[in-house]
Amino acid sequence: MRNFRAVIFDMDGVIVNSEPHHERAFLDVIRELGYAGLGDLKFADYVGRSDFDLWVDFIAKYKPAQTLDELLALKRQRVIEVLREVQPIFDGVSRLAQKLAGTYPLAIASGSEHPVIQAVLTMEDLRRYFRVVVSSSDVKQGKPAPDIFLRAAGLLGVDPKDCVVIEDSKPGVMAGLAAGMRVVAITNTHPAVALQAATHVVKTYEEIERLLLA
Repeated sequence: MRNFRAVIFDMDGVIVNSEPHHERAFLDVIRELGYAGLGDLKFADYVGRSDFDLWVDFIAKYKPAQTLDELLALKRQRVIEVLREVQPIFDGVSRLAQKLAGTYPLAIASGSEHPVIQAVLTMEDLRRYFRVVVSSSDVKQGKPAPDIFLRAAGLLGVDPKDCVVIEDSKPGVMAGLAAGMRVVAITNTHPAVALQAATHVVKTYEEIERLLLA
């Protein structure tokens, strides 16, 4: 792949194998609050989106006593505890970030909140590779809207059309394309057929390295 100037990473499902742990944290919190589960809300429908979206729908359905901010804080703390315990960084992603950072400015654009992002980036000293970190809390609309990627490009000082996004989810692919960026989708979370709208679909970080550093 040629003619790009910056690379923007999603975090959940790209840097860290966190989706199962996000689900566990949601379920832990609602069970502690006395709910048996999510009912007919399906966690899989929210993969690639922000916690805000799921909690808004949960509140609309169940009318819990807790506020949205309280629920966000409870889940945030729980997922940080779980991730620190498990440290599920994908094999190969640290090496990829190190190699890319030697040539291109890198950014994180994640649907997670900043405390969760920072907890992940302390693992394997990943923070040093990323000039810019953007959370869904920094923009008006989360993925699949393009806002988070456009903000990351702006903070990097790079035109969106000169950015490549690395994603794992359908909302993330849609957001990257809507931002006018090229998208490399890795099949960590969804099968290739679900990600076929991406510019490239890959199975490994070695493939990404070959695409971006050839």
